[in-house]
Amino acid sequence: MSETDSRIAEAVVFASLHAPDPLQIPALFKRPKAASGRAPAVVIAHGSAGIDSRGPSYSRALNAAGIATLEIDMWAARGLKGGLDRPKVIQDTLPDVFGAFGWLAARPDIDAARIGIMGFSWGGVLSMLSATKPYAERYLKPGERFAAHAPLYPVCWVYNRVPGFEFKEFTGAPVFIQCGADDTYDEPDTGEKLVRSLEALAPGLLSITTYPNATHAFDRAEPAMTITDPFSHVGKGGQVLFAPNSEAAEAARAATVGFFRGVLGLGGDPAHR
Repeated sequence: MSETDSRIAEAVVFASLHAPDPLQIPALFKRPKAASGRAPAVVIAHGSAGIDSRGPSYSRALNAAGIATLEIDMWAARGLKGGLDRPKVIQDTLPDVFGAFGWLAARPDIDAARIGIMGFSWGGVLSMLSATKPYAERYLKPGERFAAHAPLYPVCWVYNRVPGFEFKEFTGAPVFIQCGADDTYDEPDTGEKLVRSLEALAPGLLSITTYPNATHAFDRAEPAMTITDPFSHVGKGGQVLFAPNSEAAEAARAATVGFFRGVLGLGGDPAHR
């Protein structure tokens, strides 16, 4: 176990909930040194590119707010390089995030009732789907659920349109979505339309912030790059720009921390306004 700043960081391995052969998922567990008793925690799920600057930047902010984090590496467990070298379907990695929940919930220093999840792109989709009853009930024990979900740019057009991406039966935990208006996986208002379409079904459960002049992966620190993805452009496929936007990134980190602080009982604002 090594100490970094005001945190304790530990490289760990946990079992996914794949059946019949669980994968061993490497992860980095970080807990504030000053935390006393059973702390809240957040699972951080990476995007298609794999581990990069985003996970550590959010874990640092969450740890400073008194929240433990578990940054998981889904690609290392599968020998994948990232990018388009990824599992064929996102649902194949849902057992990973639910396994992460179980690992955290079993720790005596973590409050099992205050475990949230966030993620970027691919991980954002996992953060969305794990908020639904069918998937939560498949992988978790009765009465268990993630307490809060904070997906970033989770490709909003797929929900309730593509089989396996049903997003209607919710566990009851709040979902806070953050998107970029210039994200070419979607249209500029795709996320807003999704949230409005579900308001009558789940009043007050879903919220969204869309950042102007922000592309997909706007909170990355790496240089701008363009990729080609068959899921982009509302499923038509094509090129997607990933361009860092420091102003939007700072706002997104602050909003994410505020959301988790509020929902996990640390005195923040659940409405993250």
